[in-house]
Amino acid sequence: MKTIDLIRTAVGNTFRSKLRTTLTVIAIFIGAFTITITSAIGTGVSNYIDTQISSIGSSDTLTVTKASSTSTDDGPQEYDPDTSSQSSGMGPQATTSLSTTDITKIEGTTGVKSVETSVSINAIWLEHADDGKYVVSVGADTGPSGGDLDLASGKQLDDDADANQVVLPSNDLKKLGLGSAKNAVGETVTIAVDDYVGTEHTVTATVVGVQNESLLGGGATANSALATALQAAQDTGKPSTVATSYGSATATVSSSADIDTVKSRLKDAGYTAQTTADQLGQFQTIINGVVGILDAFAVIALIAAGFGIINTLLMSVQERTREIGLMKAMGMGGGRVYGLFSMEAVFIGFLGSAIGAGAAIGLGTVLSNLLSDTLLSNLPGLHILQFAPSSVITIILVVMGIAFLAGTLPARRAAKQNPIEALRYE
Repeated sequence: MKTIDLIRTAVGNTFRSKLRTTLTVIAIFIGAFTITITSAIGTGVSNYIDTQISSIGSSDTLTVTKASSTSTDDGPQEYDPDTSSQSSGMGPQATTSLSTTDITKIEGTTGVKSVETSVSINAIWLEHADDGKYVVSVGADTGPSGGDLDLASGKQLDDDADANQVVLPSNDLKKLGLGSAKNAVGETVTIAVDDYVGTEHTVTATVVGVQNESLLGGGATANSALATALQAAQDTGKPSTVATSYGSATATVSSSADIDTVKSRLKDAGYTAQTTADQLGQFQTIINGVVGILDAFAVIALIAAGFGIINTLLMSVQERTREIGLMKAMGMGGGRVYGLFSMEAVFIGFLGSAIGAGAAIGLGTVLSNLLSDTLLSNLPGLHILQFAPSSVITIILVVMGIAFLAGTLPARRAAKQNPIEALRYE
């Protein structure tokens, strides 16, 4: 019997007992459906987090802060006046802020290509025309070391421009009286800050873009010119004896350096260095844990389906004992008999997994679009279910592999049948 005839016969034999085969296929369907859905959730969430990470920092940058040293295993440390500092426009600052000496030390760390200091902006309010003053946090753009912002409309900030530019979060537009994201681009807003002695100063800026909401929180982003203007306003009245300090710094790692090695060196020097992925690591761990648990339930369902395949084929072997004896008497070898029943198992696995994966893709796509327009509408760009073709194909192949293993026992029993005894079987 040729291979194509063997496959055709195996497919035909699968439907001899339609009810039994259908029930086994349903069991496989449940497992394949579940594992396809959970895989899609993992892919969707991971892709969204990757988008958020790329919008605020590249993979070769580290956010560096001073390691907290307020206490030790033996209790609080003794006060050292030399480590106490104040930050421009910030008033008294904790000892965990970075001084200019710290910045120099970070720049001198082996593997660090460049360092950019963060500018702390304490905006009091932001206003568009006379539509009312609202509290909106304003942060400085991360510049070349960061990624592009996830924009709903407009363009990216230009840190080389002399004009004050700002990107606003989409969820703030309505209250600020700016309307849609498209209409907001090109409008002028006023930002107020207090100087060192509490006097209010205002700075105007042009809205060049509108950013989608994200997991990382909202807030306006200023280009270098605007950040400098706001910091200068905050510095007004600052005593010359007060040293400037920074909450954090962004260090770009050289392409030839290992980022983990650089992190270790900075840690030894008394600093905490994290990539954006590190900062979101806990969140990703939770998501991966949940997806892993759901996958475990799907695997249990597939194992149960495997026992269903064993039962189905064992009964089929018993019912077709005389047929097996006749095939062997006509010269069909044990290997061919083994292959016949193995192919039946694989075909049952293919049916259940293909139908399950197809149903998951169809239902999941509709559900994902529905959630994006309703419950997840505040997180533009998040498609909770994303089906990667490679993942779907892998799931189908794995299920077929499980089915093949499950069919091994019945297939071996069929292959070992004695043709004379099989023909006498009643």
